[in-house]
Amino acid sequence: MAGGGGDKIDYVFKVVLIGDSAVGKSQILARFARNEFSLDSKATIGVEFQTRTLVIQHKSVKAQIWDTAGQERYRAVTSAYYRGAVGALLVYDITKRQSFDHIPRWLEELRSHADRNIVIMLVGNKTDLEDQRAVTTEDAKEFAQKENVFFLETSALEATNVENAFQNVLTEIFNIVNRKNLTSDPQSNNSAPALPGKKIIIPGPAQEIPKNKTCCTSS
Repeated sequence: MAGGGGDKIDYVFKVVLIGDSAVGKSQILARFARNEFSLDSKATIGVEFQTRTLVIQHKSVKAQIWDTAGQERYRAVTSAYYRGAVGALLVYDITKRQSFDHIPRWLEELRSHADRNIVIMLVGNKTDLEDQRAVTTEDAKEFAQKENVFFLETSALEATNVENAFQNVLTEIFNIVNRKNLTSDPQSNNSAPALPGKKIIIPGPAQEIPKNKTCCTSS
């Protein structure tokens, strides 16, 4: 499914990474965009984005993934950061309970700034540190079901489920956009009607798909 699409780009999807600092957002992005991981990664200053082109159902999709630091002093960038986003990865560190406890606040901010049809995935990162786990998979599953979002646990270090997380979100966006022939132009997202999502089944540990609900309708 992943791969280059030549010069022709059929869709451009903006996806944002949000969550506290030091949960591994930049590492997740580096693993997905460049298949890299740096043990001495420094805090992201300001905002940066990277792109990767994939093929989904024979169409070339450019994913524009935005990453910003989680420190409070950077929250002034939220309006521009969220504008035009059609997908989001809401990241916490499974070894830091506080980063999970802050997820409701991040989700509230996301839903107040972004399009109401945005596809959201809750991501518990750093499963390579299982012996230091402070957030149970069950707690995260329960929260994801309550908030009607997708859920996966990942390890950017070991490259576990990072590809699956992005593929899931991008495929869900593709299905919504393609089914209703919506434009991916960020300027038109605000007028898009609420659309039901299609459940995407992806194998992997700690997976949770919302049951009996659409994936992308805000509660």
